[in-house]
Amino acid sequence: MTADAKPIGVFDSGLGGLTVLRAVREHMPHEALVYFGDTARVPYGTKSPATVTRFSREIVEFLLACDVKAVVVACNSASALALETLRASYPVPIVGVVEPGAQLAVERTRTGRIGVIGTRATVASGAYERAIAARNARAVVVSRACPLFVSLVEEGWTDHPAARLIAEEYLAPLRGQVDVLVLGCTHYPLLKPLVGELMGADVALVDSAEACAVEIAGLLDEQDRCAGPGAQPKERFYVSDAPEVFVRLGARFLGRPVGPVELVSELGESKG
Repeated sequence: MTADAKPIGVFDSGLGGLTVLRAVREHMPHEALVYFGDTARVPYGTKSPATVTRFSREIVEFLLACDVKAVVVACNSASALALETLRASYPVPIVGVVEPGAQLAVERTRTGRIGVIGTRATVASGAYERAIAARNARAVVVSRACPLFVSLVEEGWTDHPAARLIAEEYLAPLRGQVDVLVLGCTHYPLLKPLVGELMGADVALVDSAEACAVEIAGLLDEQDRCAGPGAQPKERFYVSDAPEVFVRLGARFLGRPVGPVELVSELGESKG
C-alpha cells in the first residue's frame, strides 16, 4: 500500500464525529476512511482532562494499527484537552476541530465578538478562547455550555418544541452580543436551522466539522499524500459498544446509512 492510499482515521466519543467524517468525504471523495466511536465511554464532555487524554491515546493507537496516514480528532472535548499530547506522542499528522473552527470564526467576524457553544468540558477548557486569541488578540469571546443539545440531537428532537425552549434558554446570553457563533460540538450542526433562526440572520454560524475537513484536506495536499482519483474510497466503522444503536442513529449524522459496524471490545486489538 502506497502512502497516499492509506486511510484517514477519524474518532469521536460517539456519534457526533460522523458529521466530521461526512464533511471529510465531501471534500476528499477518493480517500479511504476509518471511523472509531467510543460509544462505551461517551460522553467525554463530563470527564476529566486526564481521562479524556487517556481514552484518546488508546483510540489513536488503535487507528495507527489500522495503518492510517493521518488522524482527525472529531471530538471537541478531546481536541480541547488531548490534542497537544497526541501530537507530541505520535508520528502522523493529527488535526482537531478547535483550531480550524477558531480560524474560520476569526475570518468571519466583523466586530471581533465571537460566541462559542459546546459541552461543559470544551467550554471549561478555554481551548476556543486560546485559539481565537492566538489569531486575534483583540477578539472578545463569549462562551456558553449547552449540554442538553447532545441528548436532543440523539433523540432526533432537532425540531421539537422542547428543543426550541432549551435553545432559547441557552442562547439568550449570546443574542445581540456576537456576530459569529462557533458550533463547538459535532452534534450541534444538526441544530443549525434552529440555532440560526434564534440567533438571527446577522450572525454567521461556524461549523467546526466543515472547517476541520478543509484543514485536513489542505494539509494532506501540501504533503502530496492525497489519494488519487483511481483509489477506492472504502469506509470502515468501529465502536466500543452497541453497534446496532450506532447504525440506527448514525444515519442522522452521516446523512446516509452507516455500516457495516464492527464492535471492538478491547482497544488493544490490531486491525489491518
